[in-house]
Amino acid sequence: MGDFGRSVRLWFSPQRVREEGETPDYRFSLANERTFLAWLRTGLALVGGGFAVDQFLPDLRWGVRVGMALALLGAGALCAVRAVNHWVRCERAMRRGDDLPVSRFPALLGLAVGLVAVAMVLVVLFGWTG
Repeated sequence: MGDFGRSVRLWFSPQRVREEGETPDYRFSLANERTFLAWLRTGLALVGGGFAVDQFLPDLRWGVRVGMALALLGAGALCAVRAVNHWVRCERAMRRGDDLPVSRFPALLGLAVGLVAVAMVLVVLFGWTG
């Protein structure tokens, strides 16, 4: 099933994560948990932004409004899923004494949010209406 499939199974059985390797300094585990919560907050903010675009910009052309709303909602959902996966991967790496995992997700998320922000600037400047 691969490493991702194994990680997904570990999302729902954190006790199995604790069985690997040695227990790291609790400060590192708590920092990992704070990072997890920060990713969840980011996901919730993106979901809120998606709903705000859809609900509070009724004069915006339908395709533009729905496209931006779906981009934000999708980014929020990906953030939530990524938060769990990253937490598990980091916890396992710390317990094993491995390097922490790297990811392109923060860069991709930043680009996605930047593109939606540019689209919103264009909407504000030019007032695209439907």
